Amino acid sequence: MSSLPTIIQDVFNEPGCPRNASKSKVERKNGCTKQLKPGGAAGGCAFDGAKIALQPFTDVAHLVHGPIACEGNSWDNRGSASSGSDLWRRSFTTDMSETDVVFGGEKRLYRAVKEITEKYDPQAIFVYQTCVPAMIGDDIDMVCKAASAKFGKPVIPINSPGFVGSKNLGNKLAGEALLEHVIGTGEPDYTTPYDINIIGEYNLSGELWQVKPLLDELGIRIVSCISGDGKYREVACSHRAKAAMMVCSRAMINVARKMRQRYGIPFFEGSFYGIEDSGDSLRQIARMLIERGAPAELMERTQALIAREETKAWTAIERFKPRFAGKRVVLITGGVKSWSMVAALQEAGLEIVGTSVKKSTEKDKERIKELMGQHAHMIEDMSPHEIYKMLKDAKADIMLSGGKSQFVALKAATPWLDINQERCHAYMGYVGIVKLMEEIEKALYNPIWDQLRQAAPWDEFDWKRQAKTVAQMHAQAVDPVRGANTNGVKTISFSNKTEIGDGESAVAAHGPNPVEAAKPCTESTARSLACKDICSDLQPPALQAAE
Repeated sequence: MSSLPTIIQDVFNEPGCPRNASKSKVERKNGCTKQLKPGGAAGGCAFDGAKIALQPFTDVAHLVHGPIACEGNSWDNRGSASSGSDLWRRSFTTDMSETDVVFGGEKRLYRAVKEITEKYDPQAIFVYQTCVPAMIGDDIDMVCKAASAKFGKPVIPINSPGFVGSKNLGNKLAGEALLEHVIGTGEPDYTTPYDINIIGEYNLSGELWQVKPLLDELGIRIVSCISGDGKYREVACSHRAKAAMMVCSRAMINVARKMRQRYGIPFFEGSFYGIEDSGDSLRQIARMLIERGAPAELMERTQALIAREETKAWTAIERFKPRFAGKRVVLITGGVKSWSMVAALQEAGLEIVGTSVKKSTEKDKERIKELMGQHAHMIEDMSPHEIYKMLKDAKADIMLSGGKSQFVALKAATPWLDINQERCHAYMGYVGIVKLMEEIEKALYNPIWDQLRQAAPWDEFDWKRQAKTVAQMHAQAVDPVRGANTNGVKTISFSNKTEIGDGESAVAAHGPNPVEAAKPCTESTARSLACKDICSDLQPPALQAAE
């Protein structure tokens, strides 16, 4: 069993990672040197990355060994969906206390595994290491091995304490745990020439189920999906697949490459977002299966299915093109491939004015340039202020992003649509692209945006008052004596009050002061202290200065 530093160094040396490949030997040895910002680890540490990658396994109990705050709320905090068990949605934690920090938490972990086994009897238990037990030296490998032998159930240690690095590193450490403890430990009931694995697909909002019917129609069987709607036994048997499709290469490239190295399973990187990309991925799957022994007629059936589904999809999105004509989009994706979303949006006639490439590989960036041109505005990393400025400068009509940047769009009074893992709709496959267009149309033409862009009532009042003041200043600058009258502003002073407006109406309303005769206040005479001019109180200092 390899130590954690050895595993981390092995991940940093991953030859399939384009970012790692661009580094020198010394840089690869130093590992990830990016300094975390204060608070930046919240929701983005290695532990979080490992949990994201593995939690969609639905019949597994996910036990977090650490303080309760590390577990948080696992119930639907990600958009993955299950076709069976809901055990994966429940929170299990050892809830370490100060006493455990002093005396160690290994016994507490063992008792937690025992309790979960007795109450839920899951197919397996994944035990996640967090920062606190890692720092006090809890040996979760030993505890998991002992508990597995005692209870006759796979208890898998996931060594991914948050302090070792980023969320992406945690994704890969989770993959290393599967390679070491799960993949290859089971045998399927039968095999066919049409067996494939899908790696890095999390079945967000059930979007895998929009593609699976197409594969079923072609007779292609998904042996294991890692990890969306995944089952423990399926991933244990995944080494018998004939080919694999990599959906999110940044997350689990090490899993696909090592399965090719160990079991001879070829893989390709593809996407089911967009009409053309869906067709390309289906053709590539058929091509690889034929190369591994499937009948050649599979390609003919695949082409026929693609032609049928593309016709239906193009017909369905045709009605959106007039509505999207001239509409400009800013695309800031998280885990979703930017190039794939760019292609999908362009198919509907939308103009992409900028897209993020923070998690994109160099190959992804080249694909984006092919789609958007060599001068494509690609965003590596942007602060909220910069995103706001980009929305305004580019005159974007809508922003597609994750929930983290939604408030930037709201402050810019720009329509916004969630396309990250928290989204409520599935956008994969031919059905998904039509659904995406429907949601974009709803967001673009929602009447709330027109109301939001209107000035607030108090802002409108200030604007009118300012315009009136400017008009008064202009008139009085031309003729200080008559200016007030020509602009409909008359100052009628009585002994102790003044009204603004028509002089006759003011006299009719109030009448002259019976005690003291009225003394018209003009610019040619000095104003007495007794003659208080209400108008001077109402006029801004700039007007008073002009007078």
